[in-house]
Amino acid sequence: MAIISNAVTIADAGAFSASLGSLTHIKTLTASSSSTLSFVHGSSSVILDNTHPIYKFEFINIHPSSDGNRFLFQGSTDTGSGYGVNITSTFFKGFHAEADNSNGLSYDGQNDLAQSTDFQQLNLDADLGADNDQSLSGTLTLFNPSSTTFVKHFIATTNFCHAGNFTIQCFIAGYFNTTSAIDAIQFKMASNEIASGKIKLYGIKDS
Repeated sequence: MAIISNAVTIADAGAFSASLGSLTHIKTLTASSSSTLSFVHGSSSVILDNTHPIYKFEFINIHPSSDGNRFLFQGSTDTGSGYGVNITSTFFKGFHAEADNSNGLSYDGQNDLAQSTDFQQLNLDADLGADNDQSLSGTLTLFNPSSTTFVKHFIATTNFCHAGNFTIQCFIAGYFNTTSAIDAIQFKMASNEIASGKIKLYGIKDS
């Protein structure tokens, strides 16, 4: 059977295929005044091993319990007993004010890390608003976390509503500087709690 559009054959029998199901949902965690949200391999149906070469976290309306906050993450090599793997990262941002009186795109060195065991920020320093309509959304992609040969690269993109009524998009990338497998990832606010929001974990299959 052929697929035809406007009398043009797009694909004929045997010449068209689609790769479906390459993104596999693994786990959703829902915050409710939560101090941390942790994805630990082997716990509560979480998979974070060599089943998939790439893992993707999606942040949906992450809302802090206090104004001017920071959303953070770190990894573990001991199934969540401790979170403090060395990270080297880079961070830049684009922003635009609701009042249309301020905008820009710039590198933000104060929020990157250099061989640090601190939690990596996913938004600007102390800027995430806690008004009822303010939140953060975005993604974090983690590459080959089970490798015992290479460092573990990650790329994150977030957009959030600033406490001062800006939209700010943040671009973060770096690596966990370890050849041990990363088998847990934890998310938290720098202060107080994650009042509400969801984090979804997906595995991306090999092609």
